[in-house]
Amino acid sequence: MTPPVAATPSAPGTISAGQGLKALLKSVPALPSALLGFWNLLSLKPGNLGSIGATFAQVAQRNPDRPALVFEGQRWTYAELNAWANRCAWALHAAGIRSGDAVAMMLENRPDALALMLGIVKLGAVASLLNNQQRGEPLAHSLRIIKPRLVVIGQECAHALESLPAAQRETLCPQWWWDGEQTPPGDLTALRPQLEKAAHSNPPQTDQIKLHQACFHIFTSGTTGLPKASVMSHYRWHRCLYGLGRLGLRLRSDDVLYCPLPLYHNNALTVAWGAVIGAGACLALGRKFSASHFWDEIRSNQATSFCYIGELCRYLLNQPEKASDQQHSVRAIMGNGLRPDIWAAFEQRFGIDRIVEFYTASECNLAFVNAFGITGTAGFCPLPFAIVAFDVDAEQAIRHADGHMGRVAKGEAGLLLTQITDKAPLDGYTDEGATQAKILRDVFAKGDAWFNTGDLVRDQGFKHIQFVDRVGDTFRWKGENVATTEVEAAFSELATIEEAVVYGVEIPGSDGRAGMAALRLRNGALDGIALARQLRQALPKYAVPLLLRIRDAHDLTATFKYSKVQLKREGFNAEVVKETLYILTAQGYELLTPDHGALLATGQARFN
Repeated sequence: MTPPVAATPSAPGTISAGQGLKALLKSVPALPSALLGFWNLLSLKPGNLGSIGATFAQVAQRNPDRPALVFEGQRWTYAELNAWANRCAWALHAAGIRSGDAVAMMLENRPDALALMLGIVKLGAVASLLNNQQRGEPLAHSLRIIKPRLVVIGQECAHALESLPAAQRETLCPQWWWDGEQTPPGDLTALRPQLEKAAHSNPPQTDQIKLHQACFHIFTSGTTGLPKASVMSHYRWHRCLYGLGRLGLRLRSDDVLYCPLPLYHNNALTVAWGAVIGAGACLALGRKFSASHFWDEIRSNQATSFCYIGELCRYLLNQPEKASDQQHSVRAIMGNGLRPDIWAAFEQRFGIDRIVEFYTASECNLAFVNAFGITGTAGFCPLPFAIVAFDVDAEQAIRHADGHMGRVAKGEAGLLLTQITDKAPLDGYTDEGATQAKILRDVFAKGDAWFNTGDLVRDQGFKHIQFVDRVGDTFRWKGENVATTEVEAAFSELATIEEAVVYGVEIPGSDGRAGMAALRLRNGALDGIALARQLRQALPKYAVPLLLRIRDAHDLTATFKYSKVQLKREGFNAEVVKETLYILTAQGYELLTPDHGALLATGQARFN
């Protein structure tokens, strides 16, 4: 049987008792605020009345003149944004939208999107936040699975509209509204005239919504197939507000959080905006992320915090150093995906006091948060979770003879499972079959139920975890498990490599998958001998990639994750891959010749 995923020599260690005590003492001044957040978190009950709209209206009533939103030099107070959202709600109600209906939105980041989304959820309807990069069949598929009563499309997304034939639009949704200054195309209804005649008052439906009701549809990126729509409830949104916002980030009412991430992603819509509302603070919304203008945006908005995701921090770190790198007011940031290999460098270069890393997913029922400011961890979770032994080849958790699973030891890595309970229900997807496929039963006892996150994490002790890899990214070669994130970290230490995407490819006649890396070079030509020497010094022999692919650019998802599906599919097939390929030999990396390719394709290749 394949052994579970285990820590490699390059992996950071576990959290010691000394580290834990030091972090706890450092957090003492913030304990009152953190404990209040924790108490609020425990007090939430799914069956209680409560909604995002009601929470926002309460903050607006208490602090009507406080800034709620800033965008490209314009500012809205809580009272103004609440009134705008109310007009949206009344206009939608006049169009027949009722509690439980899905209203799809496709707009880029701008204030209209936030006001419209808030108006939708004030009715008890579900804001279905479409990825504004989708076109054609992926877009049509997304609409089919949510069955919206109405679609609002921004004029900046006209190309998405044009990718759907008019006849198909009619079958996908009965109403299409246009949000833009130009005349609506075709038979679309203009949104703004509807708002001009709508009321400003809070709709009464808002106070009748219960926490367990759905508020958002958040779509997966579709990197392994067509997108799925995960369901976000008002309950889980408020848990993020208290758990990640108050317990973790701890904003104050005079704080400004800058968010350049797309609103159709939970890091922006739930984590960042939830933290802002929980503190009665101000959201500075960016139209989109730009590495070269990021710190200028921070300064112009006088931001004291920002949210990040994926490789955003690496992109900022790769920018040329400037004397102004620490000329800002940011004291705390929150996000996920900050790799341990750049954590300290980012913190020191930009003078960030607190990095609040967290771990969760749009469909996950639990969240971890680095509330104590420990370097290199995704944080802790007080609710039940388990890290179990995992078979990389079979891509499934290992069950013992009695049918149950086993937890890994401290310092080891395995598959993260989160227990489904009354306090941590699973909202799942719009597709019940997809939801059930993510549930593992009889894990430790007959009748129990656990959500399969699909992520491999390390048990750091003290209920803390560290992200290792996604299932399907970790691969097995020469009888050993290779975590792509750790190989990518080794590449990131090299001055000649701009970016590296690592994945496993099948080679005929070989067990497992061989490592392959798609590289962007920093300075022209590749020195294959030097690169091989550096990687052999940094990595175990089995983890050094066998094949390289040199690229000008990498494909990214909308949330800055590397898209590996096509890379895995193309492998080292020179008839498909028109970019330069290299193979590892005893001397180093050499150009992949037709002779090399023939040996690989026929299973005759031999590897050191």
